[in-house]
Amino acid sequence: MQHVQLPSDGTSLELPDARLRYFQYFFNTDEAEHFYSKLSETIPWQQDPITVFGKTYDQPRLTALHANNTKPYSYSGITMFPNQMTTELTEIYERIRRVSSVEFTSVLLNLYRDGKDSNGWHADNEKELGKSPSIASVSFGAQRFFHLKHRTINEARLKILLHSGSLLLMEGDTQEKWLHQIPKTAKPIQPRINLTFRKII
Repeated sequence: MQHVQLPSDGTSLELPDARLRYFQYFFNTDEAEHFYSKLSETIPWQQDPITVFGKTYDQPRLTALHANNTKPYSYSGITMFPNQMTTELTEIYERIRRVSSVEFTSVLLNLYRDGKDSNGWHADNEKELGKSPSIASVSFGAQRFFHLKHRTINEARLKILLHSGSLLLMEGDTQEKWLHQIPKTAKPIQPRINLTFRKII
């Protein structure tokens, strides 16, 4: 899988059936450390059981859902009910609005505690998100590789190193035509918090 260095200034990277925009320094070092610390301490993290191919086990990460409404969000047989948006989450969202016109309503948070925590191949294409949803992904903490692969074009595969304080916008038909994952790694690695803002309709 090819490691692609995206333009760090938000310039669009056009892929087959996808559009990515990456802002490597969307939050500066001090801001990233501040948000990582506050989210670590104040978010009500949970670990839900997930069933895959008839086998149930604990998700290999901690999660939380926050929203400015009461609409639940379901994926992989899990239904989450939102907590209220916090001051920090609202601040992050207001920053994202500077570069995206999407009125995001909810944010799914993932805490990857170490390299053993992961998120398998999937797309954020649940029916609650509508057709061709835009996703705003913010990272704080340790760097992790983010893998993408096209559903039908075998050679269309890439991996991106997501930095602390970065924003990755996945727009266009990305969720319809591509899959993505955060793979496990055997390397010693510190925790990472990822926020994926989305619009639940």
